[in-house]
Amino acid sequence: MPDRHAAGPRTPGTATRGDSVPTVPPAETAARETAVDVTALLERGRTLATPVLRAAVDRLAPPMDTVAAYHFGWIDAQGNPADGDGGKAVRPALAVLSAEVTGATPETGIPGAVAVELVHNFSLLHDDLMDGDEQRRHRDTVWKVHGPAQAILVGDALFALANEILLELGTAEAGRATRRLTTATRALIDGQAQDISYEHRDRVSVEECLEMEGNKTGALLACASSIGAVLGGADEHTADTLEKYGYHLGLAFQAVDDLLGIWGDPEATGKQTWSDLRQRKKSLPVVAALAAGGEASERLGEILAADAKSSGFENFSEEEFAARAALIEEAGGREWTAEEARRQHAIAVEALDAVDMPERVRAAFTALADFVVVRKR
Repeated sequence: MPDRHAAGPRTPGTATRGDSVPTVPPAETAARETAVDVTALLERGRTLATPVLRAAVDRLAPPMDTVAAYHFGWIDAQGNPADGDGGKAVRPALAVLSAEVTGATPETGIPGAVAVELVHNFSLLHDDLMDGDEQRRHRDTVWKVHGPAQAILVGDALFALANEILLELGTAEAGRATRRLTTATRALIDGQAQDISYEHRDRVSVEECLEMEGNKTGALLACASSIGAVLGGADEHTADTLEKYGYHLGLAFQAVDDLLGIWGDPEATGKQTWSDLRQRKKSLPVVAALAAGGEASERLGEILAADAKSSGFENFSEEEFAARAALIEEAGGREWTAEEARRQHAIAVEALDAVDMPERVRAAFTALADFVVVRKR
């Protein structure tokens, strides 16, 4: 398993205030993207995984098969065929690519790609219900359309299917892959539990937030980055090192998500304006701003403490959420989180140096890391 404490968080407030910090990595990242077609990488993972994913969903008993198909965007709420937004497909792309580290074919990683995607969507179904999210990928969420009970049942079923897909291979490599997937899933659930508990606390430290996000996002991306290699017969060192890449990539991914959760364009993200603020999430920009000190930080802390005592935000105006976002930015939370995304991205890319792999595969891993930190949704 990767050393998740190798590079600890920086202290908020140490960055120079007043400088404009972009939410993208250094300029050389954009140059690297021209060498690898990231869209093609993502599409390859989606194309290879989707038929197997559909076949797995077809195993579910009615109406769970239909509910799952709606969640994946294959049908609309009335059951008609649809071409919905199936997400970014980063995890399948990583799983398929990681098989090539060992010299195996991309197809070797397909069961791992499908298993990881099933676990990811299990978590989305449950998270949407727990968070009260009514929109995902520009459509009503499953619990909103089909009810909370179906969201829970289908999520559970997808988790079970993930393990079936791997174990049916009947190989020693499949057993190793399943162990890594179940370990990642447990960490993911730990992260969701931490996330929910933090919503009811006035203060959360940056270290606690990074631990939560490492569990909730980093663990599954770590698994996706190594599972294809494991299925291809990779040794433990190779698998662990690829997990390190994926874990830190996950932290970069989540840092960008946290920025989009406050300042993202709803047309691009498919979520409400100020969505994370509406849910009282203690995301990185918020905790970094609260830890920074200064007038804006103190004012933000007072407002959020008062918010915690209210039952909800039903009567809040857009201006009130905008004011909170402005205080977070003034206190340095936005700037610090953008820099943290770049820092975690750099750790992820550097981890690749410890693995012997074809240069084209290394370039693809690097390009996918670059994509994660420049996306807008």
